[in-house]
Amino acid sequence: MTPDPNTPKQAPYPNYLLAEDDTAFLKRPELRPVRLQLELLKPEILLAEHNISSTLVVFGGTQIVERAEAQRRLAEAKANLAADPTSSVQQRAVARSERVLAKAHFYDEAREFSRLVSCACQVKGRCDFAIVTGGGPGIMEAANRGAHDVGAKSIGLNITLPEEQLPNAYITPDLCFQFRYFAIRKMHFLLRAKGLVIFPGGFGTLDELFEVLTLRQVNRMQPIPVILYSRAYWEKAISLQFLADEGTIRDEHLSLVHYAETPDEAWAILRDYYRLAE
Repeated sequence: MTPDPNTPKQAPYPNYLLAEDDTAFLKRPELRPVRLQLELLKPEILLAEHNISSTLVVFGGTQIVERAEAQRRLAEAKANLAADPTSSVQQRAVARSERVLAKAHFYDEAREFSRLVSCACQVKGRCDFAIVTGGGPGIMEAANRGAHDVGAKSIGLNITLPEEQLPNAYITPDLCFQFRYFAIRKMHFLLRAKGLVIFPGGFGTLDELFEVLTLRQVNRMQPIPVILYSRAYWEKAISLQFLADEGTIRDEHLSLVHYAETPDEAWAILRDYYRLAE
């Protein structure tokens, strides 16, 4: 059949799109190597354009929130318990909410630490020790917020998850990234890192901590200080001394970790490590 010349012109075939415009094609399993390369290149190029010369990675629990929010959650848990006083689930929810409230000061301290670092290291066009987080709520929000408080740049490396998690509001908009692949995201956490500061947290926080400790143990990354914030929390959560006593790590591996109890102390460890002027 001869095409009707009066018919509006359209792309004649489904695959007529340029490959770069064909999102369905780019999502095919065979294109995974290309997607991996793009996820590596995009933040690399944009961070360079923003003159981010080095970063400081801050991690911690997503559930450690501002005091007002922690109080609101506790009040809600108590109201639920009052409606069902014999429920062990509601009793447990109140106990957990009380523990979260007791840790609300870590949100404030992560925010203050980020302010200290950002004020000292982002001056006269320099952008050293730029705060980088996983971009989510809790301690990550607090760290991005501290940089935002003083007009400094900070980075958020978000990841697509089954339960949607939006970036927190304090990341520098041009430095807010989303990743599909955990492996590439992990590379970007460490490529420019000059330190890792770990506030109390759970599985995700432990994942980042042990990844860095393993890479440092086998000398597969640049030497950086690893700072665990709150010795009491971390020595209860994990016992590195037990591992050394059992012979499963060497005694010298204990020196890979520093402990800090205040924002000033954490920043002092970094300053001493890099011999920075006060």
